[in-house]
Amino acid sequence: MFTAFLIKYAEIGVKGRNRYMFENALVDQIRFALDKVEGEFALRKTQGRIYVDAVSDFDFDETVDALKKVFGISGICPVVYVEDEGFEKLSETIVDYVKKVYPEGNKTFKVCARRARKNYPMDSMSINCELGGVILDHFPEMKVDVHNPDFEFSVEIREKIYIYSETIPGQGGMPVGTGGKAMLLLSGGIDSPVAGYMISKRGVKLEAVYFHAPPYTSERAKQKVVDLAKYVSVYSGPMKLHVINFTDIQLAIYEKCPHDELTIIMRRYMMRIAETIAKETECLGLVTGESIGQVASQTMQSLISTNEVCELPVYRPLIAFDKQDIVDISEKINTYETSIQPFEDCCTIFVAKHPVTKPNAKVIRGHEKNLDDVIDELVKTALETREIIEIE
Repeated sequence: MFTAFLIKYAEIGVKGRNRYMFENALVDQIRFALDKVEGEFALRKTQGRIYVDAVSDFDFDETVDALKKVFGISGICPVVYVEDEGFEKLSETIVDYVKKVYPEGNKTFKVCARRARKNYPMDSMSINCELGGVILDHFPEMKVDVHNPDFEFSVEIREKIYIYSETIPGQGGMPVGTGGKAMLLLSGGIDSPVAGYMISKRGVKLEAVYFHAPPYTSERAKQKVVDLAKYVSVYSGPMKLHVINFTDIQLAIYEKCPHDELTIIMRRYMMRIAETIAKETECLGLVTGESIGQVASQTMQSLISTNEVCELPVYRPLIAFDKQDIVDISEKINTYETSIQPFEDCCTIFVAKHPVTKPNAKVIRGHEKNLDDVIDELVKTALETREIIEIE
């Protein structure tokens, strides 16, 4: 029955003179999402609206599912077109629409017409009244309720006439790419994939870096992170995953630095390496899944210590989230079951029994000097030997 979709957006609508840039970016993201769906579609913008027209047979559910993953879309409205052949044709179409979409009847409804084309011979109020009367004539079990109806029939008079009554919720947010690009520190845990999803929802394109520690972490642990990146890319779009062999750096830290500071010092070198790659790839910041107080390396003092080594800003979209809040989002984006697979990452392998929770940055800097004879070469080797995986 439906051959088109009206795409609604929210925040884009307040962008003023720059709105067209965000609309164009949203159209590009919709087109990219629909490239993976069977069928052909035409996209068009008109009078503050974006329409997706099916120009061949297509799978309705598959198409809606693809659109629901596009950041920037607040609502998806399946639409029926009516050629402007007079009010009688419009009446016939809406009766047919009600029969097919609401066959159970016995519901309350409201007609809401919007006459964007002012040469149409009836005004909006007249259309509301007349179409409401037509529906009541054909479906006497239905009733009008203008305040709290079960269904609202929207009728838009434009170059064609559009009828829809359902708005399927979208992801909201901003189109990916409108907010710059950032480097996500991606581990095999629950938090970092959610952080990537959250920052992408604000229009940020992602690259990612993963710190691998063979033989202490297995290839299964690495594949787990690749799988998580794929889940995130469903929403964020394609990304590059930079896999860093971190073993020799961790062993050097373990040998030369106090064990209660292992996590903080390792984290500082992860941030340094991630920032180096971020600058090479023109990223504008780093993204982590840290939340205040969740573990020893995420106290306020620990975050100050890790921030110290970065010139680029560090974005932490989960900073005030409870763990359950994060788990709920991970289940929504299908990363949770993968994240809880029992394959250790490098952070959990080399963790101290009693890690420092209130590190002193000055003390940490002093202990890092123990690495001066080896660390530059180790970091250089890690960067030169990194593996880059294209995540589609």
